[in-house]
Amino acid sequence: MNLSCDPKEFRIPVSGKKAKPLKLVQLPTAVDKLYKNKKDYLSLMNSFTEELSDLQRILYAHGRYSLLLIFQGMDTAGKDGAIRHVMSGVNPQGCQVHSFKQPSSEELAHDFLWRTTKRLPMRGHIGIFNRSYYEEVLIVKAVPGVLAGQPLPEGYTEQAHFWPERYRDIVQFEDYLHRNGTRILKFFLHLSKEEQRKRLLSRAEEADKHWKISSADLKSRAQWDDFQRVYGECLQHTSHALAPWYSIPADDKRNARLIISHILVEALRSLPMSYPEPDEKHLVEVERVREALKNEG
Repeated sequence: MNLSCDPKEFRIPVSGKKAKPLKLVQLPTAVDKLYKNKKDYLSLMNSFTEELSDLQRILYAHGRYSLLLIFQGMDTAGKDGAIRHVMSGVNPQGCQVHSFKQPSSEELAHDFLWRTTKRLPMRGHIGIFNRSYYEEVLIVKAVPGVLAGQPLPEGYTEQAHFWPERYRDIVQFEDYLHRNGTRILKFFLHLSKEEQRKRLLSRAEEADKHWKISSADLKSRAQWDDFQRVYGECLQHTSHALAPWYSIPADDKRNARLIISHILVEALRSLPMSYPEPDEKHLVEVERVREALKNEG
């Protein structure tokens, strides 16, 4: 299954040292619909779901690669819904979802990659991070006082190279994971400020969505420009050849899910994997089992 769009058009390019700062306003939050109507959307998603299920079985049986999906975005960008819909046909035994909220005291006592490293997928599995170690160069950078709560060496956070070093740590970490068989897909769900207003308002007006909203949402929204800036810096400095970022236009949730599905399926198709070929010894064993079962009948 393929879409009429090229997933590469949503990829954040690898930037050189002299590249101009990436501004999110330059990236679209909406594109032309990739589906005709709801029925067509469901048909497209079903095709992707079936192929993803088949590819996951091969990934699991092959056992030499793992896949890590990272979802980041502003509140209401649709991360939860994208994960739920895109991964609906995946076998839960081979897929784990982890959401990372405010770090605990134990997590703060370790390096910033520690808590997510523990949740990396095993070979043959798909791991999903709903927010991730990227929070350490996003909310930690955008919200004053958060960094001060981390017990880092004195004076380190005031140094000019602090943030560039965190970006470099992440890129090197992802290079290391790639060399060890983990393929990483990073999705930034890019939402417009007006669409976020509509979605927050919907939560405030619909009783069954009240649990999703609090005054903290308005506080984060008041820092919209700050978050747009740090997201732009993050995407620019951490999109690299082995683990590029994809900026997914998220104003249309259905479009976003289709694009993510397309990128995910293409990534799995590209892996040199197959079902294991049994050797002669195993074939003899299979034949022995088959004969025993036939005779039992």
